[in-house]
Amino acid sequence: MRTMDILQILLYVLILTGLAVPLGRYMAKVFSGEKTWVDPLFRPIEKLIYRLTGTDEQTEMGWKHYAGSLLIFNLCGMIFLFLLQLLQGYLPLNPQGFGAVSPDLAFNTAASFITNTNWQAYAGESTMSYLVQMAGLTVQNFVSAATGIAVVIALTRGLARKTSSTIGNFWVDLTRSIVWILLPLSIIGALILTQQGAIQNLSSYLHLATLDGGKQTIAMGPVASQEAIKMIGTNGGGFFNANSAHPFENPTPLTNFLQMLFILLIPAALPFTFGRMVGNLKQGRVIFATMLGLFLIFVGVTYSSEIFGNPNVTALGISGSSAMEGKEVRFGIANSALFATITTAASCGAVNAMHDSLTPLGGMIPMLQMMLGEVVFGGVGSGLYGMLIFVILTVFIVGLMVGRTPEYLGKKIESREMKMATIVILAPATTILVGSAIASVIKAGTSSILNPGPHGLSEIIYAFTSAAANNGSAFAGLNANTPFYNIAIGIAILIGRFGIILPALAIAGSMVKKKAVPEGPGTFQTTGILFGGLLAGIVIIVSALTFFPALALGPIVEHLIMIGR
Repeated sequence: MRTMDILQILLYVLILTGLAVPLGRYMAKVFSGEKTWVDPLFRPIEKLIYRLTGTDEQTEMGWKHYAGSLLIFNLCGMIFLFLLQLLQGYLPLNPQGFGAVSPDLAFNTAASFITNTNWQAYAGESTMSYLVQMAGLTVQNFVSAATGIAVVIALTRGLARKTSSTIGNFWVDLTRSIVWILLPLSIIGALILTQQGAIQNLSSYLHLATLDGGKQTIAMGPVASQEAIKMIGTNGGGFFNANSAHPFENPTPLTNFLQMLFILLIPAALPFTFGRMVGNLKQGRVIFATMLGLFLIFVGVTYSSEIFGNPNVTALGISGSSAMEGKEVRFGIANSALFATITTAASCGAVNAMHDSLTPLGGMIPMLQMMLGEVVFGGVGSGLYGMLIFVILTVFIVGLMVGRTPEYLGKKIESREMKMATIVILAPATTILVGSAIASVIKAGTSSILNPGPHGLSEIIYAFTSAAANNGSAFAGLNANTPFYNIAIGIAILIGRFGIILPALAIAGSMVKKKAVPEGPGTFQTTGILFGGLLAGIVIIVSALTFFPALALGPIVEHLIMIGR
């Protein structure tokens, strides 16, 4: 059984890598304006959108203009989604007659979905109408993912171009991300999911009698269309409260495997896109290899922890490698562990098992991956631009060690870039620690936890980590649908998104103006195994120094209690 588990993990990695390379090449062509084989299909659609919106695709923007357009677009989306929830009781496509969402929950959900977080403090099938699910949540799944892709493409141009003043056009990058990448992949994904048994309809809920004479309500809805972009866009928000543990969202072993593949497909492809756009394929390969190496370590720890299980459960005479409570019983422990690692390596947050039921170390790894800034592949776009910030930080530290001005892609890394990179590191970290500290000492925070002691602390830390990392998954033991958590987590979500995007664009605007100097004998190579190891080390060390005390008080203490030490 364990051999088969390992073979499945290796098969997953091989298929992911095999698909990432050509997809990365395709995306590089799309954003470089090169011809592709699908031009006759997508180019007319793209031109029509520009004509309807009055966009001049030849006009480029400086970083401030780019950032301003991005902020205005996301603000409008948040206001629209907020109002849509408040007014859903008066709007069509609401066969269950759901009323207005409370203002604090509406704020939380709007902030969550426009930032690609998809934190859900509610049960979708008993809260949101079909109209809100489709016109609100699903639309934001597309545009929030497209925003992340646009930012990383802008940063890539900033690093690749020489002595320029522009980093692209936000509206063009947004349109191409949706029309050329997200929509076609999602259509294919939705068709596969529907064929496998995921539902897709606008029917009223079914009210049926059970065999023992009871009553049961079967929720219906447009599930497959939301499920596809939920995974491909690393959004994670499920139509049902059970998310991908629900058979209508994830009906078969094939859909389970494909959903895991969908989550990391674009994040794994973007390093290859980066390598092509900067004119050095090795740069993309070393970033991909670093991400993959970290991922394999983390999935190994999670799987090992879950397969060996809880000794206290074994002592009760329960056979098997681990208790199955909270796991995906249809697909087994390995698929629960792999899914949990994948969804928190990306900023997806979709789950097919309850992370609250993982062993202490098994639950710590998803939390740690989010604390790293979700750069182990990360979200669509956000993972790569987060990792590029760590690349800049690594180059700077290496430059200090050897006594040379740090350079990356021939451009000097100076004080402005380091100030912005520091903000990127500190903004989410501060949000996580301050938010968790406040929630841990006030009644509004502690009253929501299900478990006392270190596990209850882990539930709180996980919630703020998931919010600031724009992941969206949760330790299910925390009741987050309260005014305190809705507002506090909503604020953390916004800081975690725009507190990184704005400095990243500022770095793009600074780097694009610089001349590239030729490599010399003292230039530190950023394309080899040594640099990949240093990059992985910096990612781990920065997060370990920041979050080790919190992890020690939560999952590490819980693990020691579990094993009786």
